[in-house]
Amino acid sequence: MKFNIINRDVSCKARTGILQLTHGEVKTPVFMPVGTNGTVKALTSDDLKEIGFNLILSNTYHLYLRPGEEVIKKAGGLHNFINWDRNILTDSGGFQVFSLSALRKITNEGASFQSHIDGSRHFLTPEKAVDIQVTLNSDIQMQLDYCSAWGSSRKEAENALDITENWLYRSLVTWNEAVNNGYKGSLFSIVQGNFFPDLRKKSAQICIDSDTPGIAIGGLSVGEPSEQFYETMAATAVLLPEEKPRYVMGIGTPDYILNAIEHGIDMFDCVSLTREGRNGRVYTHNGPISLKKTENTYDFSPIDKECGCKVCAGYSRAYLRHLFKTKEILCSMLASYHNLYFINDLMAKARNAIDQGRFLEYKKDFLSRYSEEKND
Repeated sequence: MKFNIINRDVSCKARTGILQLTHGEVKTPVFMPVGTNGTVKALTSDDLKEIGFNLILSNTYHLYLRPGEEVIKKAGGLHNFINWDRNILTDSGGFQVFSLSALRKITNEGASFQSHIDGSRHFLTPEKAVDIQVTLNSDIQMQLDYCSAWGSSRKEAENALDITENWLYRSLVTWNEAVNNGYKGSLFSIVQGNFFPDLRKKSAQICIDSDTPGIAIGGLSVGEPSEQFYETMAATAVLLPEEKPRYVMGIGTPDYILNAIEHGIDMFDCVSLTREGRNGRVYTHNGPISLKKTENTYDFSPIDKECGCKVCAGYSRAYLRHLFKTKEILCSMLASYHNLYFINDLMAKARNAIDQGRFLEYKKDFLSRYSEEKND
């Protein structure tokens, strides 16, 4: 992997760049649609290419459980299996293990967990997480980490950080062995430390010292207030090296993304865009709207008159409301397509604003109209 910074905004830490990965280049800042089970829900590979995505995310935990490593290996890797010839980043499964707290036990050796599918028992080590992602042939793979919850005690946070550090070093050994055997994917380390500034600083230094090709800021979007998210994200970002891509995991709304870009973050992902689309919530320049509202019954205008996607060109709010109310699959397909087009267009406009040295102006103008609450 190569990462070249193209331009830096003069008024903040926002920057544009190009990630050179095994399956082509990716312009940053970039949003990655989430295909947890090897599919971005309600969309085809052709849809994603048509919108303009070159990097999507899949999940190691879910693919390991179903369909399993052997199936994907025999298919020739995840790209072949899902008919996607562009780049894939895979999450190690650490967040899923975190979220299944009632079904798992974590030790320094690894994470013992019970499958949410059939109750079977599994033991995931950092070495195994790397091996699975090598089998998937991920272009970028994440280390297995231990994410502590919002409100955790300092002792709990220290323990989670110690385990994450141990797992990183073991991941590096296994990843380097794979690279020596021909694997071309990159490994990203993950900053933890909960919401304790000194632990965050310690974790960031561990990641820097490990010299992984990229660094993710983890342990956010775990229930904390938005002010705490912004404060911790910004304080962590400033600790990370300029020359490496920075990835904030699990954010997908324009306000969170634009704030992160301002602080020099390059990569983002979230399931919310397609999940909300399936639930009839679609994005506009004035904020999200709910298609199921009665006011859309006779509204024959597009979702967003300023949007250039094929959904807005061909379908009305009234028709989409009808599809939603009658539980037609087409509503999920069209709404998800629009939402991903909207966020990808936002990224393109943000990159353009950075290149022109006016990102803060663009962010202010966009957010002056956009509101997460006013249209719901």
